[in-house]
Amino acid sequence: VQLQASGGGLVQAGDSLRLSCAASGHTFSNNGMGWFRQAPGKEREFVASINWSGGTTMYADSVKGRFTASRDNAKNTVYLQMNSLKPEDTAVYSCAATVAGFYSVTRSRYLYQYWGQGTQVTVSS
Repeated sequence: VQLQASGGGLVQAGDSLRLSCAASGHTFSNNGMGWFRQAPGKEREFVASINWSGGTTMYADSVKGRFTASRDNAKNTVYLQMNSLKPEDTAVYSCAATVAGFYSVTRSRYLYQYWGQGTQVTVSS
């Protein structure tokens, strides 16, 4: 089972990026999916979560209104559209899939069973 995040890069404040998280080895269409980030010297923090169908999402207050999570179950891929990026958004972004049988959204890292490699997002001022 592998989750691979991609799409990160170096951008300026106010720019946009779209992250993708492709899953292989397992179909996650029945799992909630999440995005987390970790900045240097800081703990991993919740960014966004999306339920199995894509009909429900949850966001951290710091990104609400700027970030949008979506998913394409046919492609076994989830996305994170990030607009109006700020320097404080600089971090390694990782995607995760919830434990089997958990279909909904959650900000709790303990309900995520599968974690992917991260992608670096750097926002310059």
